[in-house]
Amino acid sequence: MRLIVAYIQPERLNDVKKALYKSKVYKISVTNALGCGEEEGYHETYRGVDFEVTLLKKVRVEIAVNEDYVDATVEAIIAGANTGEIGDGKIFVIPLEQCIR
Repeated sequence: MRLIVAYIQPERLNDVKKALYKSKVYKISVTNALGCGEEEGYHETYRGVDFEVTLLKKVRVEIAVNEDYVDATVEAIIAGANTGEIGDGKIFVIPLEQCIR
């Protein structure tokens, strides 16, 4: 088994879910996350005070799959999340030694 962890843009979540459903991957866990990469954040002014926002909103998607579904799952996440812009996210594939129900 493998644990696939993906950090994606929040607005791409529905597209990723649709792509996963087409690939017959139905069980996912989704959590909100904050992070930054090459986007480097942005500057904002609120009530005359300038401050820097370096942690941007992301969505963390976790999926545990059998070896047969690893490639299809990764391809589905890429298809749903990819816009070609900086900040599309990252996908990590981690060995999962044991899963207990």
